Amino acid sequence: QVQLVESGGGLVQAGASLRLSCAASGRTFSKYTMGWFRQAPGKEREFVAALSWGNGMNTNYADSVKGRFTISRDNAKNTVYLQMNNPKPEDTAVYSCAAVTYGATSSATTSYDYWGQGTQVTVSS
Repeated sequence: QVQLVESGGGLVQAGASLRLSCAASGRTFSKYTMGWFRQAPGKEREFVAALSWGNGMNTNYADSVKGRFTISRDNAKNTVYLQMNNPKPEDTAVYSCAAVTYGATSSATTSYDYWGQGTQVTVSS
């Protein structure tokens, strides 16, 4: 079992940068594939990015964020990050991290077993 807590959300202007963090409990963080998802009001939760377990050699990005967002991990700090560069108003949503043990970098919500509560990101134009 792992508990996930997101932080770093807030109000940001379009074109600026923001970094989200997701801290995990426990001592075996490196065995989890980590994902970021988001949900805007009135919309379904959608995939943003995923990073493989271990040293995170494999990544997967939604087309809408490719080239702007970067997912990374620091296993020593039990933390996964989402660096958001050049955010756009359409990136406004609640961002949640998710984890699955030794999983693939899936874009499906059903592939993940553990979820955080989420952090609000609002991008103003």
